[in-house]
Amino acid sequence: MNNETYTHRLLGCSTIPLSSYLKAIGILRLVSEQADSKARGWWSGDVFHLETTLSEEMLLNFFLDQYQPTPIVGPWGARSGFFKDASENSAREALFEVESTSSERLMNFRTSIIAVRKVLESLNSSEKADTSEAKRELMMQCRSLLPDEVIPWLDATYVLLQDDTKYPPLLGTGGNEGSGSYTSGFSQQVVSVIIKREWDHALRPAIFGSLNPNLASKQTPGHFFPDAAGGPNSGSGFTGASSLNPWDYLLLIEGTLMFAAASAKRLEHREGGTLSYPFCVRQVGVGYGSAASNDEESSRAEMWLPVWENPCSSSEIFNVFSEGRAQVNGRNAKNGLDFVRSIASLGIDRGIDEFVRYSFQQRNGLSYFAVPIGRFHVSPQPQVELLQDIDSWLGSFRRAAASENAPSSANRALRRLEAAIFELCKHHGALRLQAVLSALGQAEHVLAISSTWRKDSKVHPVPPLSAKWLDQSDDGSSEFRLAASLAAIYTPEIGNMRQHLVPVEQSGRWPSWVDTGPDVLNVVWTAGSIESNLVAVIQRRNNLAQRLGNRSTSGTLVFPGNSRSYATLRDIQRFIQSKVRDDRISSLVRGLVLIDWRNVPPNRDSNEDPESIDAYPDAVYSILKLCHSPHPIRGNDVSLESGILRLAIANRLGDATQLAARRLLGSNLPPSIRMATRLGANSKRIVAATLFPITWFDTQKLARQVLKPESTNV
Repeated sequence: MNNETYTHRLLGCSTIPLSSYLKAIGILRLVSEQADSKARGWWSGDVFHLETTLSEEMLLNFFLDQYQPTPIVGPWGARSGFFKDASENSAREALFEVESTSSERLMNFRTSIIAVRKVLESLNSSEKADTSEAKRELMMQCRSLLPDEVIPWLDATYVLLQDDTKYPPLLGTGGNEGSGSYTSGFSQQVVSVIIKREWDHALRPAIFGSLNPNLASKQTPGHFFPDAAGGPNSGSGFTGASSLNPWDYLLLIEGTLMFAAASAKRLEHREGGTLSYPFCVRQVGVGYGSAASNDEESSRAEMWLPVWENPCSSSEIFNVFSEGRAQVNGRNAKNGLDFVRSIASLGIDRGIDEFVRYSFQQRNGLSYFAVPIGRFHVSPQPQVELLQDIDSWLGSFRRAAASENAPSSANRALRRLEAAIFELCKHHGALRLQAVLSALGQAEHVLAISSTWRKDSKVHPVPPLSAKWLDQSDDGSSEFRLAASLAAIYTPEIGNMRQHLVPVEQSGRWPSWVDTGPDVLNVVWTAGSIESNLVAVIQRRNNLAQRLGNRSTSGTLVFPGNSRSYATLRDIQRFIQSKVRDDRISSLVRGLVLIDWRNVPPNRDSNEDPESIDAYPDAVYSILKLCHSPHPIRGNDVSLESGILRLAIANRLGDATQLAARRLLGSNLPPSIRMATRLGANSKRIVAATLFPITWFDTQKLARQVLKPESTNV
């Protein structure tokens, strides 16, 4: 017995294209089943490696002289070779050649062909089945009566459900691709390669990638190798002929048998049974350069093919393929977005290092091509676990966005959200989580403005997000602190900031839509500038405070600007000076209001300020802010005076600050100035800045800037 092992670097077998990937696992399967049961394979540097007791020459001789092709038959499909139509000629002649040979290598193939003829005879079928019922009956009889050697092929090509037949996308529609037939192609190549030995010289290039100019047959590759399919722009002229190494074709078809389809009953589906195929999910049009919504419509499905770096036996790989585990939040992945989430959360089989993502895209008539659209390393991205908060809601929104009456803005919002989630799964980081938050806020906005569609779709507002979203999306920027301070505004009598962006209320744990009543008027945030929106919120909260009351412990009516997050004075100065990105603040506010701020502890800045006083806003802002502060100042509350805002918004800063000074004086807080003004000042932006919550400590700093020292008498 030869105990020596050899490691072969199969340069003819790479992860791309799909034909080459399938050829690699086909080689591993055949060697393990027919020559060396201990053979192992793995990927390194995009090349498949095979460890076996067979030397290079022994490996080549095995395929040339001993390899027994799997019986590939399909009497239910076009060009099967079992009928008398003209289109069946090539396949029929190939089957006749196989039946006529006495080679031991083709004994199982011959037996299977004879068994198929008996099945057809028992069904009185002299022509191809022309109804779905007849085709299904034939498939049932094939599964019941054909030899065991054929079963792997049947498993790979179709699945009989209770009242339907499903076809795994890897082999088209039951072994057919458009008007082509994989069964016909396989039997023809068996004749030319195994019986006639016309392609012995093509084996070494197929496996080891060596050059040989005389390799291409006229066999079409189906969707497995688009570059070899021929057609327009595929050659040096306007069109090119199909070309494929016959050994490549045989071995890739053998590789498809490593995949087994199964009928799976899933609790999350209403159907009686659904097709469960290894690492195969519905297409989503995100995550690659040409991604678009029409890609989903023209796609049969997408597959995520595993790449592993540790040596594995054929049986180990078959088990991985058979299970094809990709789970998200305890359920099976349904689409490409779910799959990338499962990779990032390690909801896939251990031992897989990478996935190559393929999309089966319709290109020519009824034909599909397997197009590689990305590679994804398996690595944990802890932030992806946060998506569990929106898992159920996202499914509802996706279904609603796909409905006939959905506005186009819903589909755009869905694409933006899915693209942001996809990027988060690939590369974690605060900015990518911010993108998800912003996209969520935009999606809820689309629901809010499309009330009829919202009611019909029954999609609820985005559920409350955990405080972890806040911690892990904080990038330390002024824009983030400014947005967070706004998003966290809340007072019991008046309500939170979210109600000013979308018509929702949250009396219990979950928010709900508000369609009637005075609360609808609380929505004042529009597509306008951030200054206009902040001013509108200030005015609305002022009015609500006058109507509903927002009194301090001393009974004074104060501005309802309490928050659990705060901006710094330097942040506010940068805002007033237009040194921040307004669009980013607005986008972040929509996302950050979705956080459940009731479970976020208030953050308190230190009383020590490392910044110079030049970083503070000037006296105009300071005196206006002190009159719109929820915090007591030197132990005194400042009573709300709505006239101050009206004057400031009208660009009468001098009059506004003069009135503010009188209000402070009336609150036993004597100002050191009677009025303040700024030449060329953007009064609306200064007023808008007063909405950003600041800490009690920073409020006292402003007081020291514009009030007389406490020891000074009035």
